[in-house]
Amino acid sequence: MSEQSRFMLVVSPLMENSPAFDRAAALAKASDAALHIVAFDYLEGLATASMVNEQALEQMRLGYVERHRQWLEEQARPLRKIGVHVTTEVIWVERPLQEILIHLKEQPMAVVIKALKHESLLSRIMFTPVDIHLLRECPVPLHFVSHVKHALPRKIVAAVDPFHRDGQYEGFNDRILHEAAKLASTCNAELDVIYAHDLSSISAEEFGFDSGSTFFSSSKAKALFDAQSDAFRELAERNGIPPEHQHMIMGNPAKVLSSYAGAYEVDVIVMGRVGHRGLGRLVGSTVEDLLYKMPCSVWVISPEELAE
Repeated sequence: MSEQSRFMLVVSPLMENSPAFDRAAALAKASDAALHIVAFDYLEGLATASMVNEQALEQMRLGYVERHRQWLEEQARPLRKIGVHVTTEVIWVERPLQEILIHLKEQPMAVVIKALKHESLLSRIMFTPVDIHLLRECPVPLHFVSHVKHALPRKIVAAVDPFHRDGQYEGFNDRILHEAAKLASTCNAELDVIYAHDLSSISAEEFGFDSGSTFFSSSKAKALFDAQSDAFRELAERNGIPPEHQHMIMGNPAKVLSSYAGAYEVDVIVMGRVGHRGLGRLVGSTVEDLLYKMPCSVWVISPEELAE
């Protein structure tokens, strides 16, 4: 008998509920997976209070952690009643990212689930939020939950980018579709696949054209479009996606995916993260650009192995 899968739900240190609880519970129940709920507490005011001595501060910290642990247990009770195996944990730590990564090494998880904390553009420019750090470094699938209409997703979209000359990401699109199909099957949800392609972002020189003007004014543009269409169709067909669920849409990927998700009431977009170390290219679209713009939740797949 195979070992039960485990999901990790990372929750806020502020003892507040969120749709991520319902999503994590629904996914764990549907997947017959165990759910580990963990809070990484650190309250700046409490940690740096100057009016009390160190011993009193430690007692205050311990008291807060214990209250949070009890609160998590209260949230876990109804989940256990519906048959989900739930464990809870509270840790006092200033920088949660490293603790999350350590947890994932010590306790392998099938997915990390977290409510997306919306940050202003100015805040994201000046300070890299924990969600972005986690997006870049999490070694397992990462589910950012926001705009939840259904606890268990009903409509899922996989975003792919199958057209690469160098073959660096060969097989990664298949993995994205495999993970999306598995999620859709678990949730009994509808699955569509989108290739949002933007010719303006493609280097003419990279594809052997003398100049951009020649590229866009010649028949080579149509040849490239046809090649992309063929690559997308072959990818979808070998992963069992029927033609009526294949969508190749021209335009800026972030805008295409956001508009599609809003128009068709998509619950989750599954996409891949690659090349965050300077390359800046992501399969399907720019996840960091999309993260705070999507009218739905995002499920991010990280590559198991990529050439540097």
